[in-house]
Amino acid sequence: QKATVKTTGSIARNIPQVASASDALGTAQAFEEASVAYPRIAYDSNSDRIVVAYQDAGNSSYGTAIVGTVSGTSVTYGTPVVFESASIGAEESIDIVFDSSNNKVIVFYSASGGKAKVGTVDNSDNSISFGSAGTFHSGGTSAIDCSFDSSNNKVVVAFQDGDASPALGKAAVGTVSGTDISFGSEVTFENATIYDVSTTFDSNSNRVVIAYKDSGNSSHGTAIVGTVSGTSISFGTAVVFNTANTFDTSCTFDSSNNKVVISYSTGSTGKAIVGTVSNTAISFGTAVTFNNANTNHSRGAFHSGLNKIVIAYEDDGNSDYGTYIVGTVSGTDISFGSEVVFETAAIQTPHLAYDSTAQRMVIVYEDDANSDYGTSIVLNLAGTPEDLTIGQQYFVQTDGTLGTSADSPSVIA
Repeated sequence: QKATVKTTGSIARNIPQVASASDALGTAQAFEEASVAYPRIAYDSNSDRIVVAYQDAGNSSYGTAIVGTVSGTSVTYGTPVVFESASIGAEESIDIVFDSSNNKVIVFYSASGGKAKVGTVDNSDNSISFGSAGTFHSGGTSAIDCSFDSSNNKVVVAFQDGDASPALGKAAVGTVSGTDISFGSEVTFENATIYDVSTTFDSNSNRVVIAYKDSGNSSHGTAIVGTVSGTSISFGTAVVFNTANTFDTSCTFDSSNNKVVISYSTGSTGKAIVGTVSNTAISFGTAVTFNNANTNHSRGAFHSGLNKIVIAYEDDGNSDYGTYIVGTVSGTDISFGSEVVFETAAIQTPHLAYDSTAQRMVIVYEDDANSDYGTSIVLNLAGTPEDLTIGQQYFVQTDGTLGTSADSPSVIA
């Protein structure tokens, strides 16, 4: 007997990829159809979900979180979950981080003291549940920012002690156990009033870097390196990176170049500077201007797929439109591409995170043009590898990307 075996597509076992030709933005979508304050976002690599935490002004300013799944250039959100049934602090009084050791999301916030709760994401329905609150500071707490120390499997929170005079810069180390979190003693890193706190973890030196405005030194931009040991943290000597009034600092770690990038505003320009950590010290290159106008609430994140820094901000020189810019670190310098508007309306307090599975940036913000609704938009940077399906016909789109349906004009790829 004779038989014929047809092996269609048997050679092409791997999915081919093509790099996207240009940046692509999804459509802005509301994750909360009410006024929100200071939305913050983290990527949970265990559940492959993003988690947004915010103050929900449409629900008595309660602390609220929502889980989303990124697909293409859109996000599917679950149902909002209240993690604090009380009014929480708004601007600079909430932050969120992912603990990759325990596969938990930790939300830090201000509500009758500085508190934190551990969140567990449920993949089945895009929901999140929280454990009991842990207290890291018993008094007035603001300027909260946090990071995860992956060498010690601890979370570190930096904040302003509002009960002290001056309002000192302090930090505390948190330990997650199940759905609970406990803290060691507070440690002062700046004996003066501080504002605009931002932290990042340098996985090359295994140190935490804190950037802030030092009101005790003419409001200069300042950074300090912290070393976690057990449930405590110790600090090196503070270093000034901007000898002028400094606003809206944001720390990001570039794990490809092992550098810390700090973005900030001078009040008239947006700038960024590259820092190198050595033991408990940090040194800086030359600051670079990325926006020649007042730059409000700039926040940075690292795109590990392309080894780029993405900074999102309110561009005061362009009607406070939501804007982003992409930076590339080389040595102790950083260079930038062109500014891109992602929201042609005034926004407030953008924050962003990198979804390493979808290889997309997700930016969250308050949409001033839409009643301050909590809003998100997905960014696919040029150069991101995109999967192609074997046997599928593709068309070149007018923005340089590929699609499965014809654009105008119709061009087969």
